[in-house]
Amino acid sequence: MAGIDIEFILFGLVLVTVSLFHRKILYTALTGLGSVTLYKVLIQDFPMVQHLGEEKMILINLFGLLLGFALLARHFEESRIPQLIPQLLPSGWKGPFVMLAVVFVLSSFLDNIAAALIGGTMALVVFEGKVHPGFIAAIVAASNAGGSGSVVGDTTTTMMWIEGVPATRVLTAYIAAVPAFLFFGYFASRQQDRLQGIRKAQSGKTGIDFRKLFLVLLILSGAIISNVLLRLPALGVWAALLAGAFFTRTSWNVLPAALKSTLFLLSLVLTASMMPVERLPSASPASAFFLGLVSSVFDNIPLTKLALAQNHYDWGMLAFTVGFGGSMIWFGSSAGVAISTTYPEARSVGRWIRSGWHVLLAYLIGFLFLYLVAGWKPLDY
Repeated sequence: MAGIDIEFILFGLVLVTVSLFHRKILYTALTGLGSVTLYKVLIQDFPMVQHLGEEKMILINLFGLLLGFALLARHFEESRIPQLIPQLLPSGWKGPFVMLAVVFVLSSFLDNIAAALIGGTMALVVFEGKVHPGFIAAIVAASNAGGSGSVVGDTTTTMMWIEGVPATRVLTAYIAAVPAFLFFGYFASRQQDRLQGIRKAQSGKTGIDFRKLFLVLLILSGAIISNVLLRLPALGVWAALLAGAFFTRTSWNVLPAALKSTLFLLSLVLTASMMPVERLPSASPASAFFLGLVSSVFDNIPLTKLALAQNHYDWGMLAFTVGFGGSMIWFGSSAGVAISTTYPEARSVGRWIRSGWHVLLAYLIGFLFLYLVAGWKPLDY
C-alpha cells in the first residue's frame, strides 16, 4: 500500500467495516472519525478548528434536516396520504417512474438530501417496505440529477454561483441529467414493479388528517423558502415543526433512533471532508469525467472548491459530473448516506452496484449526450 495516504486507508477500513457490521455502524464511524482526526492533527498539524469552521454550515444543515425529516416522515405517514398515493399513480412500472420524477423535480429547488428523504419515505410506505435496492439507488440518483443544473438545488452548484459562475452556465447540466434520468428511471422502475408494484385499494375510504397534511406542506414550504433565501433549509423545517406542535401532536419519540443515524452520517461526511485531495488535472472533458468518478467515493465539495480555484472548466459539465457521480456508490453523496438511515440494506457497495447498474451506465450516457450536444465550453468566471 506504498504511496497511498494513511487517511485513505483508514477511511477505506471504516467503509468496509460499515458494510460488514450493520449493527455497529455508529461506533465504527465515530472510531474512524477519531482516528483520522488524531492522525491529521498530531502528525500533519492539520488546522482542525479552521476546517470545522468551513464545514459547519453543511454539518448543521445535515443535522437539522435528518432529524427534521424523521419527524416529517412520521407526520406524512399519520396524515394517511400514503394510503391514497397508489390511487393517484399510474399502474405498472410507470407508477415508480412518476415517483422518481417527483424527486427529480423537488431537488431542483429543494436540497437534494431533503428530496431523497422525501422520496425514500414515500417509497417505504407506498411499496409496504419492499423497496428494491436498485430503486433506492435510483431515488438518490434522481435527487442528485435534479439538483445538478440548479444553483439552489445542490451545495456544489451554489458554490459555483457564489464564486461568480452564471446560473445559465450551470443550467446546461440538465442536458446530461434528463437523458440519464430517463435511462436509470426506466430500469429502476421495472425492478421495483417486479418486486412490489403499486397496489390500488379495492374498496373503503381513507380519511385524511388535514392538520397533519397542512404541517407536512408547511415543513416543505419552510425548507424551500429558507433554502432559497438563506441556503439553510433545516431552519425552515424546524420553524415549521415547532409551529405545528401548537395544533397537532408530534411523535417526538422518533428522535432518539434518528439521532443515532444522524451522528453516523455526520461522522462519515466529516471524515470524507478531511481526505487529502489537494490537486486536480488540468481542466478538460476527460478531467471533468474523472472528477465524477472520484466523487462516487469522496466528498464532492472539496473537489468543487479545487475546480473553482483552478478555473477554466465547463461548469455545466462539471456540475453534472460531480453532482450525479456521487450516486454510483451509496456513500458517494450525502443523499445516499442519508437514505441509508432509512434503508440500512443500502450500505453494501456490492449490492448497490449490482442492483443499481443502470445508475453507472446513466452517468456515462448523460456525459456523452452532453458532450456531443453542447461540446466543451470552458469559462473563466
